[in-house]
Amino acid sequence: MSATEFSGIAERRIEDANLVRGVAALTRERIERVVKAVTRGEAGARLAVYHETCMRCGMCADACHYCISHDGDPTYSPVGKMEQTMWKLLRTGGKVDPDDIYGMAQIAYTECNLCRRCVHYCPVGIDTGYVMSLVRRICHRLGVVPLYIQDTAHSHSGTMNQMWVKDDEWVDSLVWQEDEARSEIPALRIPFDKEGADFLYSVIAPEPKFRTQLIYQAAVIFDQAGVDWTMPSSPGWDNSDMCMFTGDYEMMGRLKRCHFEMAQKLKVRRIVMGECGHAFRSVYDVGNRWLGWKNHPVPIVHSVEFFWELLTEGRIRLAKKFEEPVTIHDPCNIIRGRGLMDKLREVTHALCSNVVEMSPTREHNLCCCAGGGVINCGPPFKGVRLAGNKAKADQLAATGVHTVVAPCHNCHGGLEDIIHHYKLGMDTKFLGDLIYDCMEKPGAA
Repeated sequence: MSATEFSGIAERRIEDANLVRGVAALTRERIERVVKAVTRGEAGARLAVYHETCMRCGMCADACHYCISHDGDPTYSPVGKMEQTMWKLLRTGGKVDPDDIYGMAQIAYTECNLCRRCVHYCPVGIDTGYVMSLVRRICHRLGVVPLYIQDTAHSHSGTMNQMWVKDDEWVDSLVWQEDEARSEIPALRIPFDKEGADFLYSVIAPEPKFRTQLIYQAAVIFDQAGVDWTMPSSPGWDNSDMCMFTGDYEMMGRLKRCHFEMAQKLKVRRIVMGECGHAFRSVYDVGNRWLGWKNHPVPIVHSVEFFWELLTEGRIRLAKKFEEPVTIHDPCNIIRGRGLMDKLREVTHALCSNVVEMSPTREHNLCCCAGGGVINCGPPFKGVRLAGNKAKADQLAATGVHTVVAPCHNCHGGLEDIIHHYKLGMDTKFLGDLIYDCMEKPGAA
């Protein structure tokens, strides 16, 4: 591909107040200094190997939903995005103009979900998600981050959660959901700060803020399953991590340390994480590595695996099955990132009578286009997401069903936007939604 083929980003530039402000403060000297600090001081051999082995063959193009949705435009292909960002920085030694950083930031933050589907298509296994994460790291250190996701990172810094939820508001939300649930299950309790419980249940901040019913449902499921659990009242309860996606790894480390130390303080045997993909990636695979820990201080289980345990052990008994046809969306961070595709299907088939698989599926399923922090970049870039995943809309429509099972918060946000924009007439459900609706509740009033 020639240099002229890579002019696309200049033509589709979107104005973001924080990107404009950040770029205005840059100098070529500062850019060069930061690029060298990250590429030589933080990345090292792995990045060098990727750069030297990338053949620019373009086989990754068929993997990217942005590229597919834009009729194969090479500027949206994984190799095209690397060529316009990291490969250019390495080729020039970081000697680029501030305006170049604006385009690189837009590509890295809003035109790549870090979904890693392209790894399965690359003949030499280059992890484009890792490369683009390093571009974001450089942009963070330069102060060039989209406004909305930077505000979320500020919330993490100020409150240790991504939604500016105050400590008393978090506790009030749990008490509220306990009261609501007790109208159905009179003996139910949400145990606060119980030492020595079998597991600590952690959620992301959008649950108390926007999807509080999921805490209600989880409490009912755990109560009826007879498990020994607790939820924390102190900071560290939010397992989400937009700092991982802005490139603020120092704050990411603080968040993960707080999360693990809170679990250690309560002496729980393990952490069960709610239905979120990026949070699991952060706690299980990224934040702990940044902290330099060889092993997790407390074992971690995603809710897909935990629900599978409850069903296979007979702790959850079903009163009925969901009869309408459903399809399964595979969240990138727990499927490509953790390999839970089989357990997800076993749980879904246990709950649903008619499961219609997408094509392709499992580790080859298309991303929802919300993950990787892209949805958190806010309204200026919403159109980019919607246009960038017509491929997912086509994949959903081809199933002919009206219900999508997606065990991930960001996936729900992304899929719901796609469904509405392309008028697909579909609903999305968490596994918790289905379990709560279908399970026996012998303790109900």
